[in-house]
Amino acid sequence: MRLFVAVNFDERVKDTLCDTIRGFKEQTKSGVFTRRENLHLTLVFIGETQNIKSAVSAMDKISHEPFEICLSGIGRFRRSGGDIYWAGIRESPMLFALQKSLHDNLAKNGFRLEDRKFSPHITLGRQVTPADIPPALDDFNEVLSHVRIPVGEIHLMKSERINGILTYSSIYTRRLGITGFQKPD
Repeated sequence: MRLFVAVNFDERVKDTLCDTIRGFKEQTKSGVFTRRENLHLTLVFIGETQNIKSAVSAMDKISHEPFEICLSGIGRFRRSGGDIYWAGIRESPMLFALQKSLHDNLAKNGFRLEDRKFSPHITLGRQVTPADIPPALDDFNEVLSHVRIPVGEIHLMKSERINGILTYSSIYTRRLGITGFQKPD
């Protein structure tokens, strides 16, 4: 089973991100754009494992209060075959502290994790080829820079293909600001 830990979004945030994706999509030739139900912010990618119990245990050791993060606009990772476009997150010491605690707890529980720098972003589209005129990102950046996202819980997510469609499902939710074990969803 392919797992990761993420922040999921409320409907208001998804509405804004979907409006951004729709508008951005109109300014591209092609791309694979993130479906509404798959929008999230990855904190730690775990990878292939059946050890759900250890992942849940690592999440339960987290001791953080709820907080907010803010979007910062659209960016991209250049790739051959089309770029990855994403919505960035303004610098947040609380987010970085949460991610580090989670990463450390998962590593202590035996998970072999990537050791690269945390670069918080929300993937909007992959394999994106812009139209002949580059996308007008300023308008999107202005809208996104005002979006505040509450972070009150983190989710253990399962990634799978169902009928050929990439699907992310929450299999455990850990509320922030609460201590002790919580039952998986």
